[in-house]
Amino acid sequence: MKAIVVREFGPPGVMRLEDVPTPEPGPGEVLIRVHAVSVNRTLDCVVRAGKYARPVMLPLVPGADPSGVVVAVGPGVTERKLGDRVVTALRVSKDGAAGGGPRLLGVHSWGGYAEFVKVPAERTGLIPDGVDFITATVVARHAPTAFHLLRDRAKLAPGEWVLVMGAAGGLGSAGVQAAKYLGARVIAAAGADERVQVGLDLGADAGVNYRTQDLTAEVLRITGERGVNVVFENIGAPDLFAKAFASLGRQGRLVTAGGHGGGIVPLDVNRLYLNQLTVIGATGDMPEDVTLSLQAAAEGRFKAIVDRVLPLSQAPLAHELVEQRAGTGKIVLEPTRL
Repeated sequence: MKAIVVREFGPPGVMRLEDVPTPEPGPGEVLIRVHAVSVNRTLDCVVRAGKYARPVMLPLVPGADPSGVVVAVGPGVTERKLGDRVVTALRVSKDGAAGGGPRLLGVHSWGGYAEFVKVPAERTGLIPDGVDFITATVVARHAPTAFHLLRDRAKLAPGEWVLVMGAAGGLGSAGVQAAKYLGARVIAAAGADERVQVGLDLGADAGVNYRTQDLTAEVLRITGERGVNVVFENIGAPDLFAKAFASLGRQGRLVTAGGHGGGIVPLDVNRLYLNQLTVIGATGDMPEDVTLSLQAAAEGRFKAIVDRVLPLSQAPLAHELVEQRAGTGKIVLEPTRL
């Protein structure tokens, strides 16, 4: 099969389209013909550059979220059959990889930048009728995490105010929609007017351009000086984090699963304890949230924001675009096109 292989860490050009053996599914595994896989800043670009926080073994085929069609099943597989359209989970096992933590697809095992990928059958989810592979890949990548962070970790309640940072990004746009699905009132914050508009188009009740407006002052104005109940902050830039944190009202919760802006931020400890605030760092999702997210997409209640779709051979270009933060929405590779 054809696959994008990383044999040394470095810039996007280290990725090469190669002929490699097609994997064979083992016990409990399925082989998937990949139709779509998205390009992610941390799980793809940072991994390829050799800057990921946990050890990565080379050679590696990247790709954390492929979707496609089951074309072979291994011994003992009963929950999937040939022809099933499926998405894949990021965590291929709970067993610790080198450096601790679960084993991740496209990080600790060969991923979806390939014509075929094998994964544990139990780590796949069925795609509902009416949902295409590109939408399924984008929705399944971020929406379940957004639901888990907001509902399970931040304990978001209907009617509460949520500030979503980076509202036009992959996780941010999912956060806007998950919060609205859960009955919250949403402020979409982004660094350009057109990106704020993306959040508003997805259902946000208000928007703030944090590059041209004072984020904290605007949030307080919108919420009648009370502040928000929850901040969905997945950027980790020092200036933005401080402004978002200051936007929390009493007993507010800030939840984060990202640090693309650097990750080292100031923390006002006086505000933290005096206002009884909570800062929660978390990743992951619940299996049932994959089903919920895809069904919401099938019902038109959850949208995938896609910037462009490229053939597999253009993976280096896709990485360059993601690192330049060009465009709005996810960049997706189609391994059915070489």
